[in-house]
Order: sequence, then structure tokens, then C-alpha cells
Amino acid sequence: MYPSKLIRKKFLEYFKKNNHTIVKSSSLIPENDPSLLFTNAGMVQFKNILTGVEKNNIKRAVTSQKCIRAGGKHNDLDNVGHTFRHHTFFEMLGNFSFGDYFKEEAIFYAWDLLTNEFKVDKKKLIISFFSEDDETKKLWKKITGFSEEKIISIKSKDNFWTMGETGPCGPCTEIFFDYGEKFKGSVSSSGISGDRYVEIWNLVFMEFNQIDKSTKKNLPKKCVDTGMGLERITALLQNTHDNYQTDIFKKVIDLTADLSRSDNINNENISLRIIADHIRAACHLISDGILPLNEGRGYVLRRIMRRGMRHAHMIGCSKSIFYKIAPLIIDEMGETFPELKRAKSLIIETLKNEENKFKETIDRGLKILNEEIKETKNKKLSGDTAFTLYDTYGFPLDLTQDIVKDMDIQVDLKVFEKRMEEQRKKARSAWKGSGDIKTDKTWYEILEKNGSTEFVGYENLKTSGTIIKIMKNNKSVNEIKKNDEALIVTNQTSFYGESGGQIGDTGIIEFKNNKFEVFDTKKILKIHLHYGKIISGKLKENDTVNMIVDKNKRDKIKSYHSATHLLHESLRQTLGKHVAQKGSLVTYDRLRFDFSHPKSLSEEEIKKVEILTNKMIKQNSNVDISLMPYKKAIQKGATALFGEKYEDEVRVVEMGKNNNKTIFSMELCGGTHVNKTNDIKDIKITKQSSVASGIRRIEALCGSDLFSYIKNEKKLLQIKEKEKENKKIDDNLKEKRKIISLEDSSKNIIVEGTENSIKYYFRTIIDLPPNDLLQVLDKIKLETKSKIVVLYGVYENNISIVVGISNDISEKINASDIANEISRILGGKGGGGRPDFARAGGGSDTKKIPETHSFIIDSLKKI
Repeated sequence: MYPSKLIRKKFLEYFKKNNHTIVKSSSLIPENDPSLLFTNAGMVQFKNILTGVEKNNIKRAVTSQKCIRAGGKHNDLDNVGHTFRHHTFFEMLGNFSFGDYFKEEAIFYAWDLLTNEFKVDKKKLIISFFSEDDETKKLWKKITGFSEEKIISIKSKDNFWTMGETGPCGPCTEIFFDYGEKFKGSVSSSGISGDRYVEIWNLVFMEFNQIDKSTKKNLPKKCVDTGMGLERITALLQNTHDNYQTDIFKKVIDLTADLSRSDNINNENISLRIIADHIRAACHLISDGILPLNEGRGYVLRRIMRRGMRHAHMIGCSKSIFYKIAPLIIDEMGETFPELKRAKSLIIETLKNEENKFKETIDRGLKILNEEIKETKNKKLSGDTAFTLYDTYGFPLDLTQDIVKDMDIQVDLKVFEKRMEEQRKKARSAWKGSGDIKTDKTWYEILEKNGSTEFVGYENLKTSGTIIKIMKNNKSVNEIKKNDEALIVTNQTSFYGESGGQIGDTGIIEFKNNKFEVFDTKKILKIHLHYGKIISGKLKENDTVNMIVDKNKRDKIKSYHSATHLLHESLRQTLGKHVAQKGSLVTYDRLRFDFSHPKSLSEEEIKKVEILTNKMIKQNSNVDISLMPYKKAIQKGATALFGEKYEDEVRVVEMGKNNNKTIFSMELCGGTHVNKTNDIKDIKITKQSSVASGIRRIEALCGSDLFSYIKNEKKLLQIKEKEKENKKIDDNLKEKRKIISLEDSSKNIIVEGTENSIKYYFRTIIDLPPNDLLQVLDKIKLETKSKIVVLYGVYENNISIVVGISNDISEKINASDIANEISRILGGKGGGGRPDFARAGGGSDTKKIPETHSFIIDSLKKI
């Protein structure tokens, strides 16, 4: 029996022996292809070569490409677990020819590898080809000796591959394995169906260029693109029809069964298969830098994880198990995909946090869903319910559909989509591609014609270069004049192009008295683009120019970039190894750092990070930079960013080496850095926030910016202290004024007496603020029987009124009525309150206060 690792190895070595270059798998995040959510085939990383946009020296290539099919056009999610051969994550073994060999060699290689190297029984193989491709049919007969019954002509469009409505295209031919009559299946000109015949290998011959719907032309360079799923060929070579019975899945399924502690399941259980598949996908997605979110790629990851977790719940797992299974996958696949090992802590922490979150909500969500199912009529679940489960309880739609599917119930998708669209308008846009910018063909042409821009800016901030391209308003021009805004490409530059979170350099490009101010520098492919404006004279192509970087800004950028490295490692040592960089911004006046962590940092944690980072700064160690092979750097312990694509040779930045030669921080980085750590001066975290679930953001300042910040903070503190002091003085003055107002007989007019056995007390106080009247009323204790107190506060030409009445007479005479009438007499707008207490605004006519006294006394007489 062939182990899957050996199958992968033999495949790669076979083609290497036949002069193919082994190209490592690209990330699951497609580079330079905004149309794709995930890498879903081996050809994705070669797309620009296949289309002729990018020129490459490689003529023959072979890969074992990791792929995801769980979103967009290619979505196998619903089939996973229910069939023997569908997966969200799989490996695509493929060989490619770019203008080198074509049909005959491609067919020979496939046949030779399967029948001679892997010893597959020829009798059990059948071939399909596109009905209009007679050449391929003849080649198969020649190479295999098969009769026409074994070489099936297919009229379906599925056997003619296209990249889109236009572009490279060509016929396909496929190799199927016949598993025998115990499985159902059929062969016809419309296609091959059922489980009996399993497609093993697909060969695409790109020989045409689709100009429009009706026009195809021959390509000048024909290409071959083939794909064979590792999982399927492993099943064949391990004598099983079922991918889940192979060594790729068996250990994972067995461990899942053990962790579930259920006696009622075996390795053919659908839930076990779904868990095994989904956790593989989750581990690889996280290792490529994707975290569970509510949109885009992160949302697909969350869907996959939660679907798997729901099936863990179904087989009786009361505790989290995903994070316990992940190390097995990492150990099994980490040698082939080392990014899994590097991301081990992050994978485990992310799985644990997501599963704990899901367990908190699944019981409540399922309770709601089960209640709704009971009420469901016409076998249709309300779209509103499905949306509530998604929006409130974190149930992806497909999870809800998966649950009701066994009960023959459908979700009302129209209502669900309507609610989703409403939410998108309010909160966020729906997915419209990756958000990446597709590289314009122009830059590939420049790269092909002139080669990459030579960057000399690590050592020199001044250099000379020749202008090889000028672009104005997205058009190529030969010359630019004063006030023209444009971008300039030179053969070499001292300007750093924005990458790795570090902003591009600014400065001046000049030729004699002609000056171009550079506002920004970008890097596309390996070309540096200088964006700016002519401030004097003119510049044209082929001019030899002096290129001068703004030294002050560059020095500050260097400090911030080096500080970011130290900060990253301090966070890892303080919070845990799950901390991984998720993004950064390094400018000349601040840094911003995004990282994986499930919760907000406490004040104590922030303080620890700051102390550790500043300690390493003050250590004043050298910042050592060296070039070495990527594998050696990783083996040495260098940190690589998840999902980042690296060249075979990488730049390693080391900081904080002590006497024991232990290195504090070691990262792969192409950015600019200080010579010694103390050049950074100091660092302080000024802000933290949440970017998304499981991703935190901190902002920090260094050096002179930190000094200005602290100085400004001190000023603000002094202002606040002064404001407190002034308020205290003001409060004291008010209190003194109140005491004076209350004690000064000239400012207090008191009228008191008795009428109809009820005591009355009227007091007018000059210069007393309205709110202080209540304090005065509190001090004049109302006797338990028969008393009315009316206070008039005169302040800034306005009269305020407070009326208090003892409880025993509040039913006979109402405080609110009295207050309202007093207010009316004094020209106010009334007031309100309770029968025993009321307030009112009384206008400004103090001469009528005695009239209000008369009104109150007359009212008392009538009781």
C-alpha cells in the first residue's frame, strides 16, 4: 500500500526527473487575482503565465497545490461527508507546460506515471476526451493501445476548459478508474456519471484564444495544465473507493471518535467525515493568515468551522475537541506545509476560542430553531428565522439548511436574502472579490523589457538613475512639465517602495534645475513607482536623474519599523505564542500593529509589553541583517508572516542579541531599520482597539513624537488641573455668595404669619441661584401640621419659585396649583410637582411678589 506522503513524493520526483521545476504550493489566498476568493486549482498561481501577461523562465513546472473549494463558483461544502470524494480542502497534484511540450508528452507522462510507476491496472482505466478533439483521441490510442470503447467522446461543454468569456481555452481529456459493477455508474457521450467511474486526472490543453463568442484563434504558445487530487489517487492506490478510508483521514477520524467517547459511531459516520475534512481546511486557512470573521474569507472559514463544530455537538461532544485534533494534522502535514508548524499556537488558540464561542450560542440557537420547526408549515422554514439565527446566534445559513435538510424542510431563501441585503446596506458591502488590486499588464511589460528596479536604498539615500517610464493620467508619456502630476519609473532607486506595512519614501528626483517632488513610492511586482509632481522645469524618458530620499522621514520610519519588531515579540512573550501579526502600518510619525488575540489587553498587560519593549531598546544591541535561504531562516527560528509569499532567498532582521547569543526578535523583513535598538529612544502604547473578532490593534509612538505626545499630555493635565482648581475656586465663591445672600438682611425679605390656623412662611432671597433654593427649603423643616413655605430666588433678573406644604393640608391646598398661579402673576410660564412640593419659573417682575403673598393668604382663608 502506498502511503499518501510517498504518492506525493513520487509524483513530484517523476516530473522532476522529466525536467520539471518543483514549485512549492502558493497560499490559499490568491495573489494578484481579485476574482477569486481562494486558490481552487493548481493553475491559479500560474494564471498570468498561462495568459501571457507574465513572462517566466520556467517552461515546465510541477506542484502539489493546496486548494479550497468552499465558496464562489467552486463550492463543495454541501457535498462533504455525504459523498466518498468531496472535500473543502484538498491537494491538487499537477504538471504544467508553458509553451514547451503539448498533448503527446502530457498524455504519455500521465499514462506512464499511473501504469508504470504506480502500477495501476490498465484494464480498469478509461479515457474521456472532447468530441471535437480528434488529435487527442488518436494520441490515446497510440500510447495506450486502447480500443475505441475505452476512449469516450464527450460532447459536453465541461470537457472544453475556458478561463472566462474570452482568453485562453482548450479541450480537456480525463482519466477515470472503474471501481466495478458493485457501484452504480454510466458512460455516454453526454458524460460519465455515478460512483463507479471516478475521475483521477484531468489534462487541459490550452491551444486557443477566445476572441468573442464565435471566434477562436490559435495561441502562439500552447500550454498544458493538469490536475490530479491527492486524496483520490491515494484512495485508488490504497485499494479503497472511499477517500475517508485512506491514511490522509483515518487517524483524524479515529481521534475524533475517541474524543467524542461515543460507542454509536464508526469511521463511516457522516459527522466524523465532516469534522475531519473541516478541521483540515480550518488549520490550513488559519496558517495562511485567515481568521474567522463575518465577511469575506473569514466568513467562509467561520462557516466551515461552525459546520464541523455542529457535527461534533451532534455526536455528543460536550467539550471542545477541535483544538485537540489540530496538532495531529499539523504533525502529519507540517513537513510538506511548514506554515502549519509556524502557526501551531495561533491555530490551536483560534480553534479553542471559536469553539467556546459557538458552544455558548448553539444550545440557544437550536432551541429557537426546533421551536420554529414545530410551527413550520408547507415544509418551509421562515427566512426571518434563518436570518435571526445567522445575525444573533452566529448560525451560517448553510448550517441551518444542513439541520433542516434531514427533515425535508427548505429555508425561505428569498426572505433571507432580502434581510441580508438590508443588513449589507446598513453595515457592510457584500463580497466583491478579494479587495486586492490586479496588477496592470503595463508593469509586466516594463518588467519584461527593463527588468526589476534595482533598490540601493538600504545603503544610500542618494543615487542616480535613468527614467525608463513616465505615466500621466494612467497613460504613458514621453515628457512632463511644471505642475504635472505623474509617476516615474527608473532603472534603480534609493526610494523604498511601500510594502510589509512600511510606507513608501518621499523626497526629490532632479536633473539640473528640473525637480520632481516625490509624494509616495509604491512597489508593484519588482518595480518601484515614484508618485509626485514637477515643481520646476521638465523631465523626460531617458533623462539621468539624481534621486534624493527625505532623510528625516526615512530615519523616523526606520525607528518605527524596528520598534514594531520588538513590540511584536514583546506581545508574544506577554500574551502567548498564539499572537501573530495580522497587519501593520509603519509611518514617520506613528506605528499601528494588528495581531491575533481574543480579548482586550488589560492595563497591566500593556504595561508589561511597554516595559519589555523599552528594556530591549535600552539594551542597545545591534540590529543585524543578513540574507539566507528561506528554509534555513525558518529552521533558525525566524518569524514569517502567515500567508506571505517569500522568495527562495530572504532577508532576516535580528534584534536583541545578548551575551548568551540568544536573539530576542528574528523576523523575515524587507523593510528599513535602525543600526542599534537605542536609536528608537522610547516607545509607548497610546491606544488599543478591536479590528474584528479575535484581532486587536495597538498604536504606539516613539522618539521625538513620543516626547511631543508626553509634553502635550502634560499640558492637557495641567489644563485639567487648572480647570479643577478654577472650579473649586468658583464653587467656593458661589458658596460664599450663597451664605452672604442668606445672611444679609438686605438680601432677605421674610414675611410670615398664620391664617385659618395655617402657618405661612414667604422668603425672597436676592442673588441666589435656582438650585440652591432646594437646600434652603431642606433647612426650613416643615412642621408635621399645617404649614406652607414659599421661597423666591432672584438671580440674574429671573425669579425661581419653590413651594412646600405639610402633608396634613396637601389634600386641601395643592403645591402645584399654588406654584402655577404664582408663576402666572409674576409673568412666568408655570411649573409643576406634587401636592406637597412644586417648582416654577416666575418671570422677572419682582414688584408683584407681594401680590402673590395676598393670593396665597386669600387661598388659605377659603380652606
